[in-house]
Amino acid sequence: MTYEAIVIGVSAGGMNVMKQLFAALPHNFQLPIIIISHIGARSDNQWIHILNNTCSLTIKEADEKEKIRPGFIYFPPPNYHLMIENDKTFSLTIDAKVNYARPSIDVLFESAADAYGRHLIGIILTGSNSDGTLGLQRIKDQGGLTIVQDPSDAEYNPMPKSATSIKPDHILPFKEILLFLTNLNQALLNT
Repeated sequence: MTYEAIVIGVSAGGMNVMKQLFAALPHNFQLPIIIISHIGARSDNQWIHILNNTCSLTIKEADEKEKIRPGFIYFPPPNYHLMIENDKTFSLTIDAKVNYARPSIDVLFESAADAYGRHLIGIILTGSNSDGTLGLQRIKDQGGLTIVQDPSDAEYNPMPKSATSIKPDHILPFKEILLFLTNLNQALLNT
C-alpha cells in the first residue's frame, strides 16, 4: 500500500508524546504529518518553536491554501479548524466547535479521509475526550490505515479508549507506534 499522509490526534498528555515522536522521526521522513493537538484558543503557538528544536523535520502552522508537502509537520493556528481539500491543500475555518474543541480532530480526520482515501494513516494518541473517534471511523471507511495508542499505555486514556470502539487496524503502545513509523519510512525509502 502506498501512503501519502499521516494525521494524528492528541490531547491531554500530548506534549510528552509529541516530543518523543519528533525526536524519533528521521530527517528523511517521506510523508507529511498533520497534527491536531487541543490547545487553548489564546495560545501563541510558541510551543511549535520549542518542538522544532527536537525535530529534524520542519514544524509549522498550516496556512490557508498551502500545498501539503513531505518533510513537514503541520499544526493549525490556535482556534481554527484545519481541513484538507481534495487538491491536498489546507483550509482553515472558525466554524463552531466540534466535541468542545476548535481545532477538532474529527474535522481534520474526516476531510483528510475524503481527500486521501486509502492512502491515509490516522493515529489517535493520549487524550481526555472522544474527539477523533468519528474521524478515525471515516478513515477506516475510506480504506485508510487506523492506529490507536493502547489505552493502558496512554497518559490519559479516554480518547484512545473511545477510538478503540471502531476496531482500528492496530492498537499499539506508543513505542511500537514510533517503530511502525520508522519501519514505514524505511520501506518507502526502499521503493
